[in-house]
Amino acid sequence: MVESGAGDPLGTKNGRAPFAQCIDPTWEKLTPAQLQFMRQVQVAQWQKTLPQRRTQNLVTNLGIRALVLAIYGYTFYSVSQERFLEELKDEAKGA
Repeated sequence: MVESGAGDPLGTKNGRAPFAQCIDPTWEKLTPAQLQFMRQVQVAQWQKTLPQRRTQNLVTNLGIRALVLAIYGYTFYSVSQERFLEELKDEAKGA
């Protein structure tokens, strides 16, 4: 069994690996190879989550379109039910 801190290449404590630190490339002095690796990792993460994002975007798109069509349809339906012009004509004839 490995003792904590002794010969541990990852520097884990209590069997837990340390979290990745957020690095700002504008503040840190990084080599071009490190920046390229960061870009490669970022692209790999984007590609990994792309199908899930596409599905979420499609569902959101369909939901928004359904809402817009429902509002549009309800507006036409409610306007066709209004009889205020006929009521005004009837009042004008009565006067």
